[in-house]
Amino acid sequence: MLTEEMTAMREQPAETAERSERPARKPAPPKKVRPKGIGMPNDPVADLLTRVRNAAVARHETVSVPTSRMKAEVARILRDEGFIAGYEPSTNARELVLRMKYIGKRVYARKTEMPRVLGGLGVAIISTSSGLMTGREAERKGLGGEVLAYVW
Repeated sequence: MLTEEMTAMREQPAETAERSERPARKPAPPKKVRPKGIGMPNDPVADLLTRVRNAAVARHETVSVPTSRMKAEVARILRDEGFIAGYEPSTNARELVLRMKYIGKRVYARKTEMPRVLGGLGVAIISTSSGLMTGREAERKGLGGEVLAYVW
């Protein structure tokens, strides 16, 4: 049951004195629009290596990167070490074109040197003269062979 005092309190507006003392808010300044796709990455060498890795996964013949002296030196090292086939500046002097190289590297394991994957938690798949088997099986049977994959 409502008393007269309760209904009177309900009808009174809430005190707005605190709100009226606050200064009005300033409108937010408009956001600056940044151009997309323009600018250099923060780490140009990491960008070069990521582009090479992505091109290798996608099996591209070449990959273009913005040029710099440092990137050219990294490309020279990659070429000298056999990771890429070669590199040259493109027709416009702002890009460096890297020619990719795809070769398979076969890894063989002797019966006494079977690889351990993650300290024994993973499995090495070995192709032996007796067929495909895990590294542990090949070691038990005294067989060596080509390492096809590591699974962990």
